[in-house]
Amino acid sequence: MSTILDTLQYFVIITIELIVLFVLITAIVEFILMYISEDKMQKYLHGKGLWGNIIGSGLGALTPFCACSTIPMTVGFLNAKVPFGATMSFLISSPLLNPIIIGMLAALVGIKAAILYFFLCFVLSIFFGFILEKMGYDKYIKNVRIKKVDSKNDNININKRLLPIKTKLKLSIKAGINTLKPVLVYLLIGVAIGAGIYGYLPSDFVLKIAGPDNFFAVPIAAIVGIPLYIRAETAIPIAISLIDKGMGIGTAMALIIGGAGMAIPEMSMLAGIFKIKLVIAIVSVIFITAVISGYIFNIIL
Repeated sequence: MSTILDTLQYFVIITIELIVLFVLITAIVEFILMYISEDKMQKYLHGKGLWGNIIGSGLGALTPFCACSTIPMTVGFLNAKVPFGATMSFLISSPLLNPIIIGMLAALVGIKAAILYFFLCFVLSIFFGFILEKMGYDKYIKNVRIKKVDSKNDNININKRLLPIKTKLKLSIKAGINTLKPVLVYLLIGVAIGAGIYGYLPSDFVLKIAGPDNFFAVPIAAIVGIPLYIRAETAIPIAISLIDKGMGIGTAMALIIGGAGMAIPEMSMLAGIFKIKLVIAIVSVIFITAVISGYIFNIIL
């Protein structure tokens, strides 16, 4: 009975925390994006050399996109002749540096862990975007074109920027709630699995299989994260529960990065716009990012 009550208490507390975080962070980002148009994003991304990669990673971190939004924006950037390296840095950082992930890590693992996660993923997305361009992987882009956003939507964005602050805040909070609705079920699934792990999975078992002393736990977790992935909102509660049970924090970070960055649905969509060699290169980049970050986390934290 005690275990059941502890499990239910964990489920309720984590669910409330994540829902509040999700709505709040999404509302903040929505408010910021009211001042940034897609045209401005494209303009910033045209920076020369490494500066373009830095801007690309920064925009990826600012935009809480899932694959269904990231991929069309990536194609839009390529159509607008945004440098390939900057576009790749955006593509890599967008799922990994999702503000929801950063906020959840800060609240559930700690500010230090969230800052380290952000720094590692940000720097590595800049580096790998730069390397992919230098290695000439832009030749593996398929000849794909999408229609430009119509002027009606552009006018809506302009009108939002002209609204009073109070109205913008209301719209931002509403956007946060509306964004939560379709992902709420995935969040609840993740918390439910996490609560089950917290209440019933033996700590000794987790420590033996995925503890910080198991050298191979990090790369294995990066691979396991791929089929495990549903959404970041699902993966993080599971990872947090495993940390509580003894999993090395680096192993948990590799699990999150592998799942968020190498989601099977996203890779399938990328195969529609990139040739197989570029898709493999991106998967490899995410895997290497997960492994490097995992080992650094284990060393530092």
